[in-house]
Amino acid sequence: MFPVENYRIFLKPGRTDMRKSINGLSQIVQNELSLDPFSKSIFMFGNRKAVIIKILYWDRNGFCLWQKRLEKDRFPWPKDEVSVMELTSEQLNWILNGIDFRKMHREMKYSRV
Repeated sequence: MFPVENYRIFLKPGRTDMRKSINGLSQIVQNELSLDPFSKSIFMFGNRKAVIIKILYWDRNGFCLWQKRLEKDRFPWPKDEVSVMELTSEQLNWILNGIDFRKMHREMKYSRV
């Protein structure tokens, strides 16, 4: 699989044309998301039907492209294209396993009873 330790993880909401490969996706990272595709980051893209995810990252001396296609069901993918989301490695694994972390209960912190 791909590295997650010490990597920032970014998810591009909305749909991405899955015909794009490394060059096209790295241009989206740089031009649309205003991020550095050569940074120690993982970039996630999803298609319109939310059945394909592509993950792009730079590994020392070249780009790596990872893809997963579901034969049944869909990924919990945000449809609005408001802005890029930064995820934790735990949230990345939840998406790949079909769990929608956006619907989980938020942690509440109180200072007094």
